[in-house]
Amino acid sequence: MSMQELPDVLQVEEITDGRYRVNHPAEDPEARNVVFSGQIMAQMIMACDHAVKGAKEVKSIHAIFARPGRYDAPMELQRETMHAGRAWGSETLTAWQDDRLLARGLVLLNADEPDIIRHAATAPDAPRPGSLAADAGDFVYADTEIRSIDDPKACAPDGSPVLRYWMRHARSFDSVAAHQASLVWCEPGLLIALSMRPHADVLRPEDAHHTVSTGVIAHTAHFHERFDVSEWLLVSQQSSYAGRGRVHGSGSVFTEDGRLVATFEQDSMVRGIDRTLDPKRSM
Repeated sequence: MSMQELPDVLQVEEITDGRYRVNHPAEDPEARNVVFSGQIMAQMIMACDHAVKGAKEVKSIHAIFARPGRYDAPMELQRETMHAGRAWGSETLTAWQDDRLLARGLVLLNADEPDIIRHAATAPDAPRPGSLAADAGDFVYADTEIRSIDDPKACAPDGSPVLRYWMRHARSFDSVAAHQASLVWCEPGLLIALSMRPHADVLRPEDAHHTVSTGVIAHTAHFHERFDVSEWLLVSQQSSYAGRGRVHGSGSVFTEDGRLVATFEQDSMVRGIDRTLDPKRSM
């Protein structure tokens, strides 16, 4: 699939060896002038795919977000190859705005191989997307439809709060990387709010960036099977820990026929703050 056939936000332009210019969305998705973490990971995946010319697929990406980026400034990625073998490869990607380092990602790539053994987690019971109403408004990634399974008391067997929803993108791609990038863009958006849910008596998602400082600090995504983001995907996520100003959560992604295709984990902050925050700019 040529770069020109992809959405603008998934197009990367190599301006010098290993240096890429990336595009911001036409509109700030959260109206906060803070670059969304999922965007950075998605564009890191696309830069890696550009480098290997589709010969390998991304197996996992682990990204740490050191500083917030801005939508009113251009962003570039610097790629450095750690290893390029026949079965495995690895790349380090660093996101920059001018001389300001924003984030760094470590991407593991692999070539497809036949099964020797196989098993996978079973998809949780969930209403089919056709029986659910579409959520109002857009998800952080444009042209993505969400249908939430509304159960505010849902918990895992260990008591962790659980959130499940179906998602699909408006179009399909001939690029495995573009499907992966579209999914990873959507992963970080809801785990922090989920972590607040059992504590509604003291904290609400609306308090974020006003009276508490919140943000994604690290996110890891693993891709297990190929999938099509234009078809329904069930995202099941849970928040397993909140404390000491930090929250941790994880998730699994299944196709409508129950195949496990991806998993992810996230470390975030939910910190008390002793100063006035600017919700348009602050974490």
